[in-house]
Amino acid sequence: MTDPQTSNIWTEERVRSTLPARAQDSHKGTFGTALLVAGGPDMPGAALISGLGALRSGVGKLEIGTYRETIRAIAHAAAEATYVPDALIHIANGSHPLTSYKAIACGPGTVPDALTEAAVGNLVKSSAPLILDAGALSERSYAQRSAPLILTPHAGEFSRISGYAKERIAHSPELCASEFAETHGLTVVLKGPQTTIAFPDGELYRNPTGNAALAKGGTGDMLAGIMLGMLCCHENWRHAVLNAVYLHGACADEFIKTRSPHTMLARDIAGWLPEVWKQFE
Repeated sequence: MTDPQTSNIWTEERVRSTLPARAQDSHKGTFGTALLVAGGPDMPGAALISGLGALRSGVGKLEIGTYRETIRAIAHAAAEATYVPDALIHIANGSHPLTSYKAIACGPGTVPDALTEAAVGNLVKSSAPLILDAGALSERSYAQRSAPLILTPHAGEFSRISGYAKERIAHSPELCASEFAETHGLTVVLKGPQTTIAFPDGELYRNPTGNAALAKGGTGDMLAGIMLGMLCCHENWRHAVLNAVYLHGACADEFIKTRSPHTMLARDIAGWLPEVWKQFE
């Protein structure tokens, strides 16, 4: 088992050396199509927030799979996306093909019910990198897959899906995340004051960016979206995960230089990302 003392800090220098360049002759097909399964009748904003994160983060084309009423609520604010009506239903019954996607994320604003579970069961059979967040996080076993599987829980969600006591997670977040990642053959992004990123082979990192402004609903949805977009523009998927966490936190750090951390909204991160990202190019 990985010794938490061997974890690394994902530094500014590592971000600078791993962020991808965007070739002048590239087109939207170069970066691929991402599928974001998010939002519900009671939480349409989660689809919007995570969608804005993906659109700002290098994706070629974004499809947001959500309920019809959610589409009506958010389409004007995320006009660059296309939409898949009632995606959870169609994914769950196998009628929506998944072969064309470069990366997939599921969970922001969804309910952890039988329908979501059935959809996740089919999503994990896909060949694309898959992020599971929020409502798509449940205690389950995972069959080995060739593409990366990335879970993005906060401590409460991680306790629920892992069975680890919250006190143990608080005391040893790196050890818990690494143990779970290696046991299940997946990546854990354990969100917290110093987010821990544990890969299935034992590689372990801590993220140095972020602050208490992120202690607000919707910021995790934004991270899932940013990570989805970065999976589409990075050649190395691990760099995509690490850079998404770093820049997400760096946007919050930039925000509080001139504003109170009490006042940041999750969607503010998408507004700051172009400026913050440019600082590392």
